[in-house]
Amino acid sequence: MAEFDKNNVEEIDEEELESSVITLTDEETGEEVDFELYARATIDEKTYFALVPCDEESDEYVILRATEDGDDILFETIEDDEEFEKVEDYFNDLLFNEVDYDEN
Repeated sequence: MAEFDKNNVEEIDEEELESSVITLTDEETGEEVDFELYARATIDEKTYFALVPCDEESDEYVILRATEDGDDILFETIEDDEEFEKVEDYFNDLLFNEVDYDEN
C-alpha cells in the first residue's frame, strides 16, 4: 500500500500510543481517522509503525515513521523510496510471511 499521504506529521502523546487505537488528524482538512496499531519495529535505529484504518476490513496497512519530541510522538510519512521499501518488506515478512522474490 502506498504511504498515507494525508498526514505529513502528526503528534500524539505517550498515553495514546500505549492504547491499541491511534487517532491521526489530517493537517490539511482536519479530518480525524482512527487506526489500530498492527505492529511496531525499529530498523536502522528508527521506529516505524504499521497501522490499519479501523473503519476498513482490509489486509492493507499504513506505514509511518515515529520520532519523539519531548512527551509527544511525531508520525510522518516516509519520503525516501528505498527506506519505505525496506520497511515495507520487513512488515510484509512479519505480518504476512511473504517472501520477496525480487531480492533472490
